[in-house]
Amino acid sequence: MTIEWRYTNRERLGILSLAGFLGADAVDRFTGAVGWALARGTGPVILDLTELRGWSAGGQLAVAQAAQRLADEGRRLELAAIPSDGSLVPDGTHPPVPHHCDLATALAAHQDHDATEEAREWRTTDWPGVRNPARQGQM
Repeated sequence: MTIEWRYTNRERLGILSLAGFLGADAVDRFTGAVGWALARGTGPVILDLTELRGWSAGGQLAVAQAAQRLADEGRRLELAAIPSDGSLVPDGTHPPVPHHCDLATALAAHQDHDATEEAREWRTTDWPGVRNPARQGQM
């Protein structure tokens, strides 16, 4: 099983949302999503984990590496809604990763209250709640 992702670019920050399980088989896809966020946005990236069912130690390491990758570009990674099965524990070799209890709190920390602000969004085909006509009738 892999993850699905959605990236929303706002004027002052990006939101990278994950769904599924961030394990070893999903790390490459996650790394690609981080690259997408780097190429299409500016400012901090909030990693929204609301729809993430869990993550392995390898998935947590991938998040720490993403924080480093963003820091190398002068940007910061923040976490929102850490899965209940653990928290990110940086080993001291990666930049600190602020975390928020949920996405609303993360957005409030950035005073990002303008719902009318224009945002662009990209997502994987099977992002939860999005109807995929190619899969209709399939189980």
